[in-house]
Amino acid sequence: MTSQKKNTFKVCIVGSGPAGFYTAQQLIKARQDVEVDIYERLPVPFGLVRFGVAPDHPEVKNVINTFTQTARQSRCSFYGNVDVGTDVSVEELRQAYHAVVLSYGAEGNRTMGVPGEDLAGVHAAKDFVGWYNGLPSCRQLRPDLSSETAVILGQGNVALDVARVLLSPLDILKMTDITQPALEALAESQVRRVLIVGRRGPVQVACTVKEVREMVNLPNARPEMVGADFEGVAEALKDLPRPRKRLTELMLKTALEVPGEKEQQRRSEASHAWGFRFFRSPVEILADPERSRTAGIRLAVNRLEGSGEGARAVLTGEVEDVTCGLVISSIGYKSLPIDPSLPFDSRKAIVLNNMGRVQRAAGLYCSGWLKTGPTGVIATTMNNSFDTARSLVEDMDLGTLDVSVVKPGSQSVAALLEKRGVKPVTFSDWEKIDRVELSRGEAVGKPREKLSVTDHNGHRQEMAL
Repeated sequence: MTSQKKNTFKVCIVGSGPAGFYTAQQLIKARQDVEVDIYERLPVPFGLVRFGVAPDHPEVKNVINTFTQTARQSRCSFYGNVDVGTDVSVEELRQAYHAVVLSYGAEGNRTMGVPGEDLAGVHAAKDFVGWYNGLPSCRQLRPDLSSETAVILGQGNVALDVARVLLSPLDILKMTDITQPALEALAESQVRRVLIVGRRGPVQVACTVKEVREMVNLPNARPEMVGADFEGVAEALKDLPRPRKRLTELMLKTALEVPGEKEQQRRSEASHAWGFRFFRSPVEILADPERSRTAGIRLAVNRLEGSGEGARAVLTGEVEDVTCGLVISSIGYKSLPIDPSLPFDSRKAIVLNNMGRVQRAAGLYCSGWLKTGPTGVIATTMNNSFDTARSLVEDMDLGTLDVSVVKPGSQSVAALLEKRGVKPVTFSDWEKIDRVELSRGEAVGKPREKLSVTDHNGHRQEMAL
C-alpha cells in the first residue's frame, strides 16, 4: 500500500479551459497512477468555454459536461482563484510536482498599432466578448452603443459573434446566458449597421460557413455587400477545398444573387444591416473635435498579390474614411509569459516547445494556445492537448521523468497559499455557484444567470450564497 502511494505521479496543470481539461482527461485515462491538480486564476473553471463562446451557441458549451466528469474524478482536483506567477511561482510548482503543464491560454490582445486606438469607443474583441459573457476583468467595460455604425476589424468567427450580438433581436438574446448588464445596454443600443472589415478578399476570410449562414439568416438584418469585392471569385471556386468552397459560394450568393420575393421583402423590412468589407486595413482611428472619443476610422485600400491562402495584401495608396462611434478590433488573442523563466517567443506569442515539451526545462510542458498560438476551434485544442499528454506519458514510460522521488503536490502548495492569504475555490465550491446561477436563470427564462464573480480574491461573497 505504501509503495503504491509512493509511486503516485503528481501532475499540475495551469489553466482550466479546454486545453487544461483535455490534458487532464487524457493523463487520467492513460495512467492509473497519475493525480492531476488544476490551478485557475479565476474563481470559476472552463476558461473560454464560459467566457468566450457566444451566448447564442449553447451547444458549443456542452463540453463543460465532459470537463465536469473529469473534475469529479478522485484523481483530479481543482483550485480556482490561484494566480500562478503571482500567488505561487512556476518554480514552486515544479518543486511540488513531477510535471507541470502550462495551459493558461491567450489572455492578451494583439494591438493594431495605429494612431487613435486608445480612444474611447475602441475595444479589443476579447474584452467586448468578456463583457457580454461576464468575465470579471471586463465587467466595467460599458461600451458606448449610441452611434449608428460599428466597425469590426477582422473576419474570423469571433468578429462574427460580436456582429451577431450587436444586431440580434433582444428576444433571442433574452433566452441565452448573456449577462444582465449587457442585455440592458444592448436594449438601449443605437447600433443599426455593422461592417466587418478584412485586409484581404472573400477567398481568404477566416470565419466558417456556419457563422456566415447565421448572419445571412439573422432576423431583422439585411446583408449589404460590395459587388466589386467579388470580381473573379466565381472563377476561383473550382480550385478551392470543399469547406472554403461552400463558404465562398454562400458569400457570392448573398452578395450577387437577386433574392426571391420573400427574402427581398424580409430584407426591405429589416431595420439593421451588416456587411463584409474586403481589401481594407486600418490606418487611423479618427477622433471627434474634442479628441475625446471615436468618430470614425480611416481605412487603407489594398490589392492582393498572389492567390489563395498565400495571397498578400498590398497597399494601393488610396484611403477611405468611415463614420462610426464604435470600433472593435478582432485581430487575434495573444499569450503572455507568466514567469520570466519561461522560454517565450514574443513574436509568435508561444512558449517554445517540441510536441508540448517546453524547451530546456525537463518536467515542464504546455498545451493549447500557449503551445500553438490562438488558432482553431475547441476540437483543435483537444487534439493538441491530447498530444501534450501523450508526450508526458511517453516521458514517464521512458524514464525521462524521474518518478522515483516523492513529491508533495497540492499539500505544499496549499501551505504556501495559506501563508500568502490566498483562499482557493474548490470544484464543489464552483458547483454551489453553478446551482445558484442555474436557478437564477430559470427564474427569468434563461439557461443561467451568471453571478458577477468579483475578482481574484473577492470570491467569498459568492460562496456565501
